[in-house]
Amino acid sequence: MAEFLDLELQDGVRMPWNVFPGSKQESTSCVVPVSAIYTPLKSFPNMPVLPYPPLRCRTCRSVLNPFSIVDFMAKIWICPFCFQRNHFPPHYASISEDNLPAELFPQYTTIEYESPIEKSSVPPVFLFVVDTCMIEEELGFLKSALSQAIDLLPDNSLVGLITFGTYVHVHELGFGQISKTYVFKGSKEISKDQILEQMSFFATKPKPSTGVIAGARDGLSAESIARFLLPASECEFTLSSVLEELQKDPWAVPTDQRATRCTSTALSAAASLLGACVPGSGGRIMAFIGGPSTEGPCVIVSKNLSEPIRSHKDLDKDSVSHYHKAVKFYEGLSKQLVNQGHVLDLFACALDQVISLSLSLFPLYIFCVVFVSVSWFIMLGEGSDDDDSGLIHILSEVENSTIFQFHLHNFVGVAELKIAVERTGGLVVLAESFGHSVFKDSLKHVFQSSDNDLGLSFNGIFEVNCSKDIKFQGIIGPCASLEKKGPLCSETIIGQGNTSAWKMCGLDKATSLCLVFEIAKKDSSDAVGQPTSNQLYLQFLTYYQHGSGQMRLRATTLSRRWVSGPGSIQASFFLVGVRGWGLAGEGDEDTKILGDEFTDLIAGFDQEAAAVVMARLVSFKIETEAEFDPIRWLDTSLIRICSRFGDYQKDSPSSFSLSPRFSIFPQFMFNLRRSQFVQVFNNSPDETAYFRMILNRENVANSVVMIQPSLISYSFHSGPEPALLDVAAIAADRILLLDTYFTVVIFHGATIAQWRNAGYQNQAEHEVFAQLLRAPHDDSDAIIKERFPVPRLVICDQHGSQARFLLAKLNPSTTYNSDAPPPLGGDIIFTDDVSFEVFLDHLQRLAVQ
Repeated sequence: MAEFLDLELQDGVRMPWNVFPGSKQESTSCVVPVSAIYTPLKSFPNMPVLPYPPLRCRTCRSVLNPFSIVDFMAKIWICPFCFQRNHFPPHYASISEDNLPAELFPQYTTIEYESPIEKSSVPPVFLFVVDTCMIEEELGFLKSALSQAIDLLPDNSLVGLITFGTYVHVHELGFGQISKTYVFKGSKEISKDQILEQMSFFATKPKPSTGVIAGARDGLSAESIARFLLPASECEFTLSSVLEELQKDPWAVPTDQRATRCTSTALSAAASLLGACVPGSGGRIMAFIGGPSTEGPCVIVSKNLSEPIRSHKDLDKDSVSHYHKAVKFYEGLSKQLVNQGHVLDLFACALDQVISLSLSLFPLYIFCVVFVSVSWFIMLGEGSDDDDSGLIHILSEVENSTIFQFHLHNFVGVAELKIAVERTGGLVVLAESFGHSVFKDSLKHVFQSSDNDLGLSFNGIFEVNCSKDIKFQGIIGPCASLEKKGPLCSETIIGQGNTSAWKMCGLDKATSLCLVFEIAKKDSSDAVGQPTSNQLYLQFLTYYQHGSGQMRLRATTLSRRWVSGPGSIQASFFLVGVRGWGLAGEGDEDTKILGDEFTDLIAGFDQEAAAVVMARLVSFKIETEAEFDPIRWLDTSLIRICSRFGDYQKDSPSSFSLSPRFSIFPQFMFNLRRSQFVQVFNNSPDETAYFRMILNRENVANSVVMIQPSLISYSFHSGPEPALLDVAAIAADRILLLDTYFTVVIFHGATIAQWRNAGYQNQAEHEVFAQLLRAPHDDSDAIIKERFPVPRLVICDQHGSQARFLLAKLNPSTTYNSDAPPPLGGDIIFTDDVSFEVFLDHLQRLAVQ
């Protein structure tokens, strides 16, 4: 696995197959698609930034790279993609074997160009869109967090403010004498023409009779734009004053209704304002939303509390009256933002949603409360910090008369907003409250300047180029198709496809794309027809606006090879150590023999990258394919992989074995089947959408933690060490640190908890115990500090109610109906789910058939 990490450190790329199948048929039989997880702006300390424009091939427009063939005498370079001969310009006249430009150095397969001429005339823009339909305490938390964030903004960045509730208020921050706002009705969408006309953009000069009105270049004066978008250094006092005076939406809300919240109207006003003032420049709409939209062109749920909140069951039955219309609206908004080059960031926190219970079901409620107190509702999953939301899911089926109300967390419309946030490359944070550390620390992380900052960049365009016989099916990730069709486009579309160029309005150092390729060769013999065809090339180009305002181009050029061909420069070492893997004897007719092509494929298989690609694919298929069964698809795929690449005798499960390159892959698939990306029970549609959005933008290492959480054990007997993700890891004298990416859990064994409660850590003679208690907290602090969004920290004890956060993620090797009792000080899980051992037994039996 280390060699794949080395390649990622060099180019920011991980591939499931680092040796490509030789034909389309072979590629299909490999099950996991030929693909790549690429981080365009991954930080490389030693990467040069060249102060001149790149040399491009005049035919395919690829950039000069270390794999280009150079004729130093004739001053010509040959493109490795289309074999076009290109002349070097005059300023390369001194090029020689001993005097190479940086872009031809073998180690600089990833390089960046900074144009000294091109620079954005407009600094980054941050337009805050703030929901005021929330309780005073929540609004106070939000105002405090925004005030801190504004202090961290770069002085030259432009800032604007829109607040909304029943109406939309656009604040004129440039009017310093008094607080001045323009108010729009919340029930109708706001167009750019309305913004221009009603906000007096042409009060001092006539409006142009024809043409598109977009920014200072097309008729708007800088003075009129500065009324609403001011440099942070100039409007800090005014903005702080407006936030300080901001009050809860004043319109009364009947007790049987939800608040009138016109989220869609406010977002359309924000998009139109940026489109009118600063089109084509780096801008972000940062929306802070405290509940579902109930007013305007896009309604998530009606105002009447008798209408239930849409659930996964409603979506499956297609019994949602507002969902499809809302998604269509936000799809249109995403197209507008992509055309303008602007980003939509979403910070969603909600505590005010309720579920109604029937009086006739009161005995059931009492029973469930007692059941929760006994078994912590392990079978229903995690729930929230403060309550057992699994209980809520049982009772949410009630639709009769109302007498009780319970809070249901995290319902704001993230599922509907997903398309707009994801296609513009926006950030998303989902928390229970604006006072929660998940929100406050995440918002601070966006603007902080440190080694762990996000490195926000803007207005990017991503392009790909590749060798013959490779096509692109699409990208799963935070981008939008630019519909640049060409010979590189496959007829099969996955994600954002049918193009070779994508818009990335917002991207940062961690943004990662999943590119899915198609092998176009019809016959595997073509792969070894000529020596030059054994090696293939891929080039990724990212043109973007740096945080400094400078326009940059990052070029990453990769070399891999076709199966059964001679090794390439970057990937030849994948064969080392694999030849020694034991294969069955040739004389056994029932033994599966792996040929050289299988050995080559196995040598280049990255099981971590493969698991992440499968996770993104299954999430995409769940959302786009009707009647899709994710569990069956994952199981079938895993059986096919094991049957193809396993070593076994037919119909003999005990003879089955996998190469070390594949040995962990079944475990990844087992945990993926149980993950929040596939299992939606006990999660709202908003939470599921949130989990999948984060998965679709993170790199391989972080995504693997989401699929298969890491577990670290702390005890007196040894230092911190990895532990199996199994209930057997629990012991009374042990502390466990679970990292699921979204949640970090510190779990104390029963004995450890008793000693802590007795205060032994405060006694000088028990300093070792105090150090043991501090160790997982120090490690969790390090995790939280470097991660975005900031994970939720849960501290719990064995047999405590919040121990469910750990138990829900562990392999249930010991359950309530197991024959053997748990070891002394151990634990069991109340579930009927199969354990990994049973899963593996079934897999082996099916794979050898």
